[in-house]
Amino acid sequence: MGNDRTIRLLIEYDGTDYRGWQLQPDGPTVQGKIESALRQITGAAVRVAGAGRTDAGVHAAGQVASFRTPSLLPAATIARALNALLPPDIAVLSAEEAAASFHARFSAVRKKYRYSILNRPVRPALGRRTVLHVPRPLDERAMREAARCLVGTHDFSSFRCNSGKEDLPIRTVQALAIERREDLVTIEIEAASFLYKMVRSIVGTLIAVGRGKAPPSEVAAILAARDRSVAFPTAPACGLCLLSVSY
Repeated sequence: MGNDRTIRLLIEYDGTDYRGWQLQPDGPTVQGKIESALRQITGAAVRVAGAGRTDAGVHAAGQVASFRTPSLLPAATIARALNALLPPDIAVLSAEEAAASFHARFSAVRKKYRYSILNRPVRPALGRRTVLHVPRPLDERAMREAARCLVGTHDFSSFRCNSGKEDLPIRTVQALAIERREDLVTIEIEAASFLYKMVRSIVGTLIAVGRGKAPPSEVAAILAARDRSVAFPTAPACGLCLLSVSY
């Protein structure tokens, strides 16, 4: 073990057909596919750590993963071999040797997610696996106004889906931006860490504001309530993508 190297991977994937990143007993996962391929490449069992434990159906454009191995294969060779073995909806964009202390999850200081909404009457044919279709008009200005109160350090109990499983519901949202380009509305959110389904819970409430179901001012009251039952339903997984991880 003393001579093991640490390899850092940059990965993108379409999460539609997976039970999420993390190994699960009841279905395929991205971590499982990568570990199986590495076993074929190195001849040994390898445990891979991901920066973000994306949920079932969530995608990634910039997932970072790391693993330790005694293999002497160059990192670039490992990347090429992985791409030859992995299914078409998972791709290793790059691989490099990292410091022994590097850990994809515990070394991360910030993660950025993007939620994509196709806001038009007609359902999508292209890109339908990576956006949420909202046929009724959305007021992105109202959504932007509502989102302002979520930036900063708060108790996000109203926007987590497994109340009580984390010791502390306090998180710091460093940035939250809502933009529209023609029919595409995107919500980008950055934080050091998130509660379980926190991003999708926030998005679900912001969509409700955009549809006129609640005034922008109500989001501050929802946040202050620290009660998941007062917020709106969680947005589906299909529109969410892990964009990048900072170290």
